[in-house]
Amino acid sequence: MFTDEFYMRRCIELAKKGFGHVAPNPMVGCVIVHQGKIIGEGYHQKYGGPHAEVNAIQQVQNPALLKEAEVYVSLEPCAHYGKTPPCANLLITHQVKKVIIGCVDPFSKVAGNGIKMLQNAGIETVVKVLEEDCRFLNRRFFVFHQKKRPFILLKWAETEDGFIDQKRSSTVPQINWITHPDTQLITHQWRNEESAILVGRTTIENDNPSLTTRAISGKNPIRLVLDEKQQLINKSFQIFNEDAETWVFNASLHKKDKKVTWIAVTPFNLTQIVKVLYEKNVQSVLVEGGKKTIESFLEADLWDEARVLVGAKKFENGLRAPKMHVQPDYIQTLNTDQLKIYYNKS
Repeated sequence: MFTDEFYMRRCIELAKKGFGHVAPNPMVGCVIVHQGKIIGEGYHQKYGGPHAEVNAIQQVQNPALLKEAEVYVSLEPCAHYGKTPPCANLLITHQVKKVIIGCVDPFSKVAGNGIKMLQNAGIETVVKVLEEDCRFLNRRFFVFHQKKRPFILLKWAETEDGFIDQKRSSTVPQINWITHPDTQLITHQWRNEESAILVGRTTIENDNPSLTTRAISGKNPIRLVLDEKQQLINKSFQIFNEDAETWVFNASLHKKDKKVTWIAVTPFNLTQIVKVLYEKNVQSVLVEGGKKTIESFLEADLWDEARVLVGAKKFENGLRAPKMHVQPDYIQTLNTDQLKIYYNKS
């Protein structure tokens, strides 16, 4: 006989299939077990679409078995009407025998109410099975609802000798590549996985990046630029094209021109900017640099994860990379590069 943890791991495995497709909703997986045999499973596949419990129940060939079944779900079943009816009601309607839940939903309209509905209906309920794993799966969702700000992911590339850029001898925008070309494809996938991507004004002036997912098939994130004094206005940079939506945070100008929106933030600081992003329902932000912008997030302790790519190059001099003062939680080899991942535990 398999354990609760075994089936919950399957829920997590299923839930991951929705990554990049369900935000701002959470990723959720569901497994239905009858007498030790899986009779249905599903996951939340697309924002606005059926939830994991609905998809799993639809797989059950003999609905009569549900009254004797155990339902495993990685996140508390919803208890409110949103784009779909409450999943707690669905489980109650089918009079399932038992519900095993990975973690409680932090969203205010759920937050334990789904569990109460099941218990009040006489359904045996077990909570917090592989809780930390289930919470980590939806860390963007949890940060957004508990800290009232987007999940902030810092990313930069540095050389073996610790530089983020070479000395600039020309005012012509150019990118001084550090990582392997195949690694650059991976970073485009990372962009696809987040709601928005953020850089400072200097990065736009130095590199003229497009900040899109052009190297892969996927959605473009909202492009965010910090330009306090509107020094980029009326200039021809790629972030002002119509390939993706662009928001330029500045100190005084409110303006919209096609896909470019200038957003005035007062006072002009990161705390206020992330507050605006939360109010605009931006669940996650990938901060790609440069040095000053990344260090400002580190100094303000406004970050949740950092991905540092160490390329097999040496610049010998130039702009020093930001410093992490803790050991990485995870290290992986990518092509000729090394990926170091840090999680903010504060």
